[in-house]
Amino acid sequence: MGESRGTNGTANGCHSPGSAACGSHREPAPGLDTEFLIVGCGPAGASLACFLASYGLKGIMIGSTPGTADTPRAHITNMAAMECLRDIGLQHDIDQVSSKDNCMIHTRWCHSMAGDEFARLYSWGNDPCRKGDYEMASPCKPADLPQTLLEPVLIRNAVHNGFKVRFDTTLVSFTRDHDAGTITALVRDGVSNLQYEIRTKYLFGADGARSQVVQQLDLPLDRKPGQGLAYNVLVKTDLSHIIDSRMGNLHWVIQPDREHPDFGCMCVVRMVKPWTEWMFILLPSKEGQDGPSPPRDALLQRVKDIIGDDTPAEILSVSKWYINEVVAEQYSDGNVFCLGDAVHRHPPMNGLGSNTCIQDAYNLAWKIAYVHRGLADRTLLSTYSLERQPVGKSIVSRANQAFRDHFDVWETLGMLQPDLDERKRIYCGLFEPGTKGQKRRQDLRRGIQKTVGEFHGLGVEMGQHYTGNGVYDADESSPFQLTGCAAENPVQYHEPNTYPGSRLPHVWLNKTKPTTPTSTIDIAGHGRFVLFTGIGGEPWKAAVKRVSEELGVPLQAHSIGFRQEWEDFYFEWERLRGVEESGAVLVRPDRFVAWRAGHVLQDEDACAAKLGQVLRSVLGLQQADVV
Repeated sequence: MGESRGTNGTANGCHSPGSAACGSHREPAPGLDTEFLIVGCGPAGASLACFLASYGLKGIMIGSTPGTADTPRAHITNMAAMECLRDIGLQHDIDQVSSKDNCMIHTRWCHSMAGDEFARLYSWGNDPCRKGDYEMASPCKPADLPQTLLEPVLIRNAVHNGFKVRFDTTLVSFTRDHDAGTITALVRDGVSNLQYEIRTKYLFGADGARSQVVQQLDLPLDRKPGQGLAYNVLVKTDLSHIIDSRMGNLHWVIQPDREHPDFGCMCVVRMVKPWTEWMFILLPSKEGQDGPSPPRDALLQRVKDIIGDDTPAEILSVSKWYINEVVAEQYSDGNVFCLGDAVHRHPPMNGLGSNTCIQDAYNLAWKIAYVHRGLADRTLLSTYSLERQPVGKSIVSRANQAFRDHFDVWETLGMLQPDLDERKRIYCGLFEPGTKGQKRRQDLRRGIQKTVGEFHGLGVEMGQHYTGNGVYDADESSPFQLTGCAAENPVQYHEPNTYPGSRLPHVWLNKTKPTTPTSTIDIAGHGRFVLFTGIGGEPWKAAVKRVSEELGVPLQAHSIGFRQEWEDFYFEWERLRGVEESGAVLVRPDRFVAWRAGHVLQDEDACAAKLGQVLRSVLGLQQADVV
């Protein structure tokens, strides 16, 4: 039996609260009012709630699931995402529940977890040749943090700072009153099956790959053919007896000389909890892509074959997912903004999923806060899609390419052949002496090396560059160009710089009488604009105070250099700042460079005029739009 809606859009009949018996008269469920409604309680939605709450903003977050994630899903948390969480004081919470970097030291290719190994690569900054690159890029370290542990940290922080969270609550639809500037969302409570309305000023679609918000907005999607499905099998099994000599959180298990079921010809074994809980990601053969879901006993037998010894194993859960290559062509429409998997869907290669979700939220939150407080024109909000959509497009492409980069390894081992005898013949060629065997072994080495971009993708993680009205590059003498190793390999390498639109470089600073080192990353952020200058830059510091008072914009100045507020003992800021000692580098609240000046201008008035011009441009303010 269908439900009829009252004049206020809520459900009438047997689902209203407070009635004595079914069939008696019931009042429509009251609606709710909030300024911010987030649909989705995963990494994208929950981190957005945390970032908005850090500005003192409060709202409602709804999620269709009964609670936080019940399967690990995303797990690699990279330095860029860690910096976002560090900005609101969550790094210590993350450290307490994440696995340390020594658990992430290798990615392996092997015949079984307990059996013969084919090859291994250092991963996630643990290559001795790359450790310095990672340490110089950020004060944070990568962490292995399953979604089951990340989401509770985010939800707890959001709730403690003013956001209301309602699980078991599904968005049905929404309408927009453009004249009033309001959005009315119809939602359904999954426990009572009651429908009610939530009226809001801003709606955020962080509701995953089957986003109702994206669907109703009809955002255009750039879709490419998918690469099939995979099965996630969460397994409780203690592999600590074998892991000491096989340290790593990712293990590709390939058995070309054996028959395998169509539902799982290959497997990626991923650590969830060291070393007692694992995700077995089964990749079906072509024949298994369209077949029925495998029975639990067959899955358990496959898990035991992959483990390779008599270690007991228990399946905790099974799910399947599709290897997508989809990105929305725009992320927003009016006061409706979408983020996370709702607008970019891809395989988990490079560990870019939840990391990009968190960075989407971080980029969006400060802009929403500034516009909501009247510190910026709403045109600033258009820069969210302009800046983040190219990032989403690039990470979707990178993750899918990383998946395809494994094909050469599979081909060299014979796994792309459906016939067992042919697979054995190719596989045995690896053991042959002479030129033929040597070529196959070299092919294997080249195939393994081809995957390095997945496990040391520092450039794709840290090297985002923004353009558009959210930055001011009119004073630059030439267009932005990658330099150094990043110019040759932008996936693997990141070259820090202060060109407007680039991430603020991390440099360790200290005091004249040394104390605990402080990163430039920690001096910036915290919801405010920050201007860095140096010796001779006093007019900039005076200008910062004047412009901040004039515009009402949170703005601070810091001087770096010999006997300045901050000492540059390693001379790293001098190397990276890109301006003279008296110059200025202006950094946005999300720690991306907004603008820079090569040197100090003639006096305080000139510095204040220029700084005011830049801030008005970035924030979309006209001359009269001052507090």
